[in-house]
Amino acid sequence: MTALLPDGTTPAGLTHVSAADEVHLARALDVARLSRANGNHPFGAILVAGDGAVLESQNTVVTAGDPTGHAESNLVRLASARLTAAELRTSTLYTSTEPCVMCSGAIYWAGIGRVVYALPEQLLGQMVPEQGGEPTMDLPCREVFARGGNTVIVAGPALVAEAADVHAGFWDTAP
Repeated sequence: MTALLPDGTTPAGLTHVSAADEVHLARALDVARLSRANGNHPFGAILVAGDGAVLESQNTVVTAGDPTGHAESNLVRLASARLTAAELRTSTLYTSTEPCVMCSGAIYWAGIGRVVYALPEQLLGQMVPEQGGEPTMDLPCREVFARGGNTVIVAGPALVAEAADVHAGFWDTAP
């Protein structure tokens, strides 16, 4: 899939979540469940390259002892090591939860062309106890991307109930 047309405009439909996007989002939710089962925060992300190749990554904040070990930032590191800049530009990153400010920056700097997310950051913020668990910032990824000179197409939220279910009860006892 090409993120931008040659004239730099956005093709119609890329800002909407399609049935194919929902299949990939469902896989990102499965990866988030695996992350939770492995003792980490319940976040997962996959990247689908233009040629259909798929990479995936879990959150590793707890097991790696690294607060930057978010699923999306882990995936950006993996994808950047394996794909060219042109391949990243035509890739879509699917994530179980809207990318935080840090991950949005990583996605932007990697040059990934499109992001599709399930749970919005604002709903996550409502689930996380004050000053507990994973600190959240009420700054939508669209705002972060809009501040840069390159275009990152965003679609979402989608599969919100399913995404919220992945977090159910987790933040009550989060490590």
